[in-house]
Amino acid sequence: MTDTSTSLSASKPPASLALDSLGIEHRVFIHDKPVTSFEEAASYRNQRPGQIVRSILFNIRPEEYLMVLVAGPDQIDWKKLRQFVKRSRVRMATEEEVLEVTGYRIGTVSPFGVKNQFQVLIDASVLKEEEVSIGSGVRNMAIIMKSADLRQALSTSEIVSLMEETQ
Repeated sequence: MTDTSTSLSASKPPASLALDSLGIEHRVFIHDKPVTSFEEAASYRNQRPGQIVRSILFNIRPEEYLMVLVAGPDQIDWKKLRQFVKRSRVRMATEEEVLEVTGYRIGTVSPFGVKNQFQVLIDASVLKEEEVSIGSGVRNMAIIMKSADLRQALSTSEIVSLMEETQ
């Protein structure tokens, strides 16, 4: 006899399992073909680019990392980030560091179900949309959820404004 709950959960991406354990409502979106751009991901998910949340890992000190969640294609203002972490040198984590620290490959990164704990900051841009999508930990899968639920799941995270000012 097969335990269907085990095989069912085995097909769920790690971020979904982590959200399930927190009791946070969400759904998994599976792309039926590889996504090659940010805009393509938004289009497939029937969303605007501003609803796609990027999880970006930064190295702020040797062996110390920080994740910033940002919505859409806008860029982080490096000066604001350096001021926030009170460091003159901050860099994006390398592909190898992202995998080592989060357990996820670039393009699948999520703040949920990560391998190691680190501070997560939520840029205010993420909370402007009612519904957002975020990495699931698995290629060609995304998590779609209400931004209020994302906030609840990351209740200890600080909300910041780190985006570049648009002209």
